[in-house]
Amino acid sequence: MQLLELIIFAGLAAIVLYQLYSVLGRRVGRQPEDQPAPEPAGPVVRPADRPLEAADEGVSLSGLAAVRAKDPSFEISHFLAGAKGAYEMIVKSFAAGDRPTLRNLLAPGVMASFDTAIATRETEGRTESVEFLHPPRADLEKAEVAGGGDLARLTVRFLAEFRNRSKGPEGEAVDDRRTAELWTFERNLKSRDPNWILIHVDAAEA
Repeated sequence: MQLLELIIFAGLAAIVLYQLYSVLGRRVGRQPEDQPAPEPAGPVVRPADRPLEAADEGVSLSGLAAVRAKDPSFEISHFLAGAKGAYEMIVKSFAAGDRPTLRNLLAPGVMASFDTAIATRETEGRTESVEFLHPPRADLEKAEVAGGGDLARLTVRFLAEFRNRSKGPEGEAVDDRRTAELWTFERNLKSRDPNWILIHVDAAEA
């Protein structure tokens, strides 16, 4: 009789343990990992969703970024190549006294200064010519947008070596020179004219 009771009790215990395991082994209710990820405090804006523009409220661009915002076609390599060509043309035209060419490349104030120097040379009966010994080096020094956002101004540092030949009453002289100058070019970004005008010249350290 005792053996039979033990068998019955053992069977009942196994049934109870199985039921407990069935209940406790299941995920009841919401688990911590089931909680949704917290929503971000504000809207998520990816760079690809909204490109930066100068017209955005509260956004202020400077340097090349400001120039490119106004003129997306602007390329610094193309600009510097053109600046080197303009530098050589202006230096040679100044030496030759070629005023018509200079007027197309210089702002009125710079043209007036160059014209005075040319006139002085002519009064003294001297002529000059320039030959570049090496292509000039051009590096961007500064970029900005002015005039309410319509004018782009880029300052370029030029390093150059050239041979200057001059003739005058005293005879002929040949002078090899090395120069370092800062030239500032300007362009109206609203104009269809792609040309840049030289508006200022400063001496620079080599």
